[in-house]
Amino acid sequence: MAQEFVKAQIKGDKVVLFIKPSCPYCVKAKEVLSKYKFKPGHLTYIDISGRSDMGSMQDYLLEMTGARSVPRVFVGEKCVGGGDDVAALHSSGKLEGMLQSIGALQ
Repeated sequence: MAQEFVKAQIKGDKVVLFIKPSCPYCVKAKEVLSKYKFKPGHLTYIDISGRSDMGSMQDYLLEMTGARSVPRVFVGEKCVGGGDDVAALHSSGKLEGMLQSIGALQ
């Protein structure tokens, strides 16, 4: 069930973050992404903290991405890592190009 949910959320033209609201790295990733103008519906935050399948979802994210920590940030169908990774991509200028390449920006 968790696998199907994760797969259904990750689309080629969207940025998806699997987060927990209390996590400082999730807040960091959200702050970085708030600097960009996304087309409506192309940036999605999925709070996994209250979900009954949270453990299995994180296990699946581990299998997919090599880590089960949050945030897990997907640009299109590719995981770019967590909060520090997103901040580094932004600082280097690479994040904007990635967002443009999937057509997520206005």
